[in-house]
Amino acid sequence: MRSELKRILYVEDEASIRTIAVTVLEAVGGFAVVACDSGKKAIEAAPAANADLILLDVMMPELDGPATLAALRQIPQTALTPVIFMTAKVQPSEIQHYKSLGAVDVIAKPFDPMTLSAQISEIWQVCTS
Repeated sequence: MRSELKRILYVEDEASIRTIAVTVLEAVGGFAVVACDSGKKAIEAAPAANADLILLDVMMPELDGPATLAALRQIPQTALTPVIFMTAKVQPSEIQHYKSLGAVDVIAKPFDPMTLSAQISEIWQVCTS
């Protein structure tokens, strides 16, 4: 039986992108979103976030998406949580690289705010079926 996607841990360093995404994920998708502006803060928030899914920006200062993912995999509460990378770097070889790191999929930036929740729900259905 497939579990329902309810809580998302979202990591994005750009405030304007983070605000738009959180707004549509909550208002359109009906998700509860825990938003962090850095990989370090995501690692701190992850144990208590109780997230079903992690949305993770790739290009961030200090701790980038792949390094953040590696750290999240060391935390028992997020060791198996599905991760979707969000990035402008979406060449086929780059997408394959992100998937080789353990991401279930990649969402291209810029994303369409009105379809973001549906896109995430589709990916969720595939990765949990």
